[in-house]
Amino acid sequence: MSDTAGTPSGSAPGPGAGASATGDGLTRRRRRRWTTGSALGLAALVLLGSGGGWALYTRLNGNMTADEAAAAELARYERERPTALVHGAQNILLIGSDTRAGDDNGTYGRDSGTARSDTMILLHLAADRRSATAVSLPRDLMVDVPSCLRADGGRSRPALTMLNYAFETGGSACAVRTVEKLTDIRIDHYAVVDFSGFKKMVDAVDGVEVCLRKPVDDKAAKLKLPAGRVPLDGEQALGFVRARKTLGDGSDTDRMQRQQQFLAALVDKARSNDILLNPVKLYPLLDAATSSLTTDPELASLRGLYQLVRGLRNIPTEHVQFMTVPRNSYPYDTNRDQLVQPEAGKLFAQLRSDKPVTTTKNNPQHSMTNSGKSGGQQPPSPVPTFPGRTAAEDGCA
Repeated sequence: MSDTAGTPSGSAPGPGAGASATGDGLTRRRRRRWTTGSALGLAALVLLGSGGGWALYTRLNGNMTADEAAAAELARYERERPTALVHGAQNILLIGSDTRAGDDNGTYGRDSGTARSDTMILLHLAADRRSATAVSLPRDLMVDVPSCLRADGGRSRPALTMLNYAFETGGSACAVRTVEKLTDIRIDHYAVVDFSGFKKMVDAVDGVEVCLRKPVDDKAAKLKLPAGRVPLDGEQALGFVRARKTLGDGSDTDRMQRQQQFLAALVDKARSNDILLNPVKLYPLLDAATSSLTTDPELASLRGLYQLVRGLRNIPTEHVQFMTVPRNSYPYDTNRDQLVQPEAGKLFAQLRSDKPVTTTKNNPQHSMTNSGKSGGQQPPSPVPTFPGRTAAEDGCA
């Protein structure tokens, strides 16, 4: 079973690209797109048309933190950074920080003075804005981390080490440079969110429903949940995406899949008309999102955020997909990962050139060129296929 990620630029999505393009399916899709776009406009009118509209705008605009130091560091290395190949396509590095500094974060452990990337996701937005692909990058992936500017003003040495070392050593700039070196994909924007910010965004949408095949009782994650469809508040959601010992097999692979499941449900909930058409619910979400993010200067404003979100409102949930970069155990340490080639290279090439990527529950090798048992060469699939899921998939299905 496969889900098409999108269609080539300039072409209309066909019936096979997601929901049925006839009858009720087409009607629902058009209604969903219209109401989403109308919701944003309606909310803006309500906020700006009210007596306190400008005050609300000013507050939201001032919530976001611009990482000027990272921008300066990236400008210093501009010549070595990849060139964007497709005008209009966007690549955004999303970083979940495990910092214990700041309000409410101290409950998750002692503040060590440094922050690591608990989660790192490369989000690709197609130039035609008909698809979005989120690729999880394992924090234990062995990569070449360049020399980076440390918080104390010194510089680290280049090293072959785990991916999360980049953010811990040199913050957003080091993480961006490392991912660009790994993928040869230009990162247009980056955003960092911490534990407290994640919880606030989940609570702002009145929680998110997930599906659990078995009951969960994880004391370390402070998580006790029944099996079946379960609504999670912010605190429970954080435990759900971070738990290791009692959910799945305890591997980073299983945890990333769980994170993808949750993010798909969060996307679906945040896009729902109940939130987008209700300014009373929309404002807390905007307030939580803007106050939770540290981003590149260009994105750190309501205008920058709106320009990004405006292009997302028409993407059907079946074209919002999540996957993990192809990787396996590192031969010198089974607790670490390495990229699987040529599959990882093919994925990066598709994203770099803004070509469709398809997710499937089947073995990704089905999409590659294989030698047939008869000795002949099998024709390659026109679109590389990788294991993953879409935001439209029901976790209980």
